[in-house]
Amino acid sequence: MRRVIIFLIGIHMYTLGFSNENSNKPLERPGINENIKPNFPSEIPLIPLVPALPNTTENIDEEGNIRNLEKNFTVMIEAKVNVFIPLEIVSDINIDATVYGNQIVEVPFEIELNKEPEKKNYYKLKYSETEIDIDSDGKIDTYIYSPEFINARYIKDNYVKIYGDKISREGDYTKKVYITVEAGI
Repeated sequence: MRRVIIFLIGIHMYTLGFSNENSNKPLERPGINENIKPNFPSEIPLIPLVPALPNTTENIDEEGNIRNLEKNFTVMIEAKVNVFIPLEIVSDINIDATVYGNQIVEVPFEIELNKEPEKKNYYKLKYSETEIDIDSDGKIDTYIYSPEFINARYIKDNYVKIYGDKISREGDYTKKVYITVEAGI
């Protein structure tokens, strides 16, 4: 314990010796090549301190052997991580249409993605259904059309086509269709 206190006092006095009026001048260090400059990050991260006295209760292994701490090291590690964000649809689409008689109605809609695809002609839209029997009479009366590939963040060439002559019953109909992004097939 006494050695640690003397060591800390020595460090404190050492740092006080450099806090005079010449502290604005860079320290001269003989024997160091001036052309070699270390590559330090602009911000020095906080490094946790290593305890001065080892706790003997924490240094006992499973067999009851006491492990003595011989050397302490502080290591700074730089980590680089590649993060991949998948292509996702970020817009909800609600299509409201009114069909009179045998009318054919085309309703355009736009799909927004979270980012522009990195690869062209690689991603496709996949619908849970593209041919829908909206009134459940056995005849397909509603079709969903989209471009074959996704090449932009906003996909504008989509539309729903409704054939009024194939709808046999009058009424309000609702259908949920799920859209996902499919990668290169």
